[in-house]
Amino acid sequence: MSDQILKTTPLNAAHRLLGARMVPFAGYDMPVQYEGVLAEHRWTREHAGLFDVSHMGQAKLTGADAVAQFERFVPGDYEILKAGRQKYSLLLNDQGGIMDDLMAGKPDHDGLFIVVNAACKDADFAHIEAGLQGDAKLTRLDRALLAIQGPEAAEVMAAHEPVLADFGFMDCARLMLFGADCFVSRSGYTGEDGYEISVPADQAERIWNTILEDARVKPIGLGARDSLRLEAGLPLYGHDADETTSPVEAALTFALSKSRKERADFPGADRIAKELDGGLSRVRVGLHVKEGAPAREGAEIADADGKVIGKVTSGGPSPTLGKNIAMGYAPPAFSEIGTALTVIVRGKPLAAEVVATPFVANRYYRKPRS
Repeated sequence: MSDQILKTTPLNAAHRLLGARMVPFAGYDMPVQYEGVLAEHRWTREHAGLFDVSHMGQAKLTGADAVAQFERFVPGDYEILKAGRQKYSLLLNDQGGIMDDLMAGKPDHDGLFIVVNAACKDADFAHIEAGLQGDAKLTRLDRALLAIQGPEAAEVMAAHEPVLADFGFMDCARLMLFGADCFVSRSGYTGEDGYEISVPADQAERIWNTILEDARVKPIGLGARDSLRLEAGLPLYGHDADETTSPVEAALTFALSKSRKERADFPGADRIAKELDGGLSRVRVGLHVKEGAPAREGAEIADADGKVIGKVTSGGPSPTLGKNIAMGYAPPAFSEIGTALTVIVRGKPLAAEVVATPFVANRYYRKPRS
């Protein structure tokens, strides 16, 4: 895919000015690194990293029936979601397979603000639009999306807007920030504390540069974003989950709201109920690869006797832990923590062990209960 046919985000020129190495990703020309993946990974873990995630899809779902209609596509209970909160969920097909994972919240009193993955956004929004009934309208938004992540992110953002220091994990709001109309949530996909900030496209470069004026912040590319989310045990759609994968198989059962499971009124509810009762043939597991090269996507997973039982879906070195880690699918009988397995890398079996995820503890900020 050549640069001529790649889409660009509103920050493309800013990335090039900073000397980013640009690569094709989900049909966009995106920065994979600036000074190096390892350095950027560590900076985000220790300070604050700024990511351009403007390639992702943003939309508002409005109307008197907006929330009820949205629940026809996902297994989360959004009717009871309070204003100023957002929640992770899954867009499911009729077979209970995951079409995409997403964030949806109530930052204002005008329906839902939805963020979906870049490679899926056109199909996602078309699927939702085609199924809407009653008083509900989906409006795709032409906005940029920035993510600031890391232990110093809250202090950085509070210097611009003190109210952001009071946000807890998954709090969200629509507010004037940097002199622009923004949707802000305290969330992200690195396992670190931080914020995602939806900004008008024509204000993106100014806001990006303003945030980078803080010495605690550096620009971070997609390479470190991937290694960070892997350490956090977070699935990457299209790799660790797809339309054949159910939430139960993907170990994403926290996205199945109790009330929705009881009502069984979401796509694929019958399949998912059976799997929750133990009718599973595979499940996502975390692996420590104890020797040799990293096990990358596609590497086979074998039992102690050498029989192939599954495949790696994400893997690589963990900069934080100093060892190789991976995620993949294996039968439930081989999913217990401590189970000895092997992974086949370039034809060579390497010792591996099933471990708990996240590999590196998440550091989301949750407000103390009053």
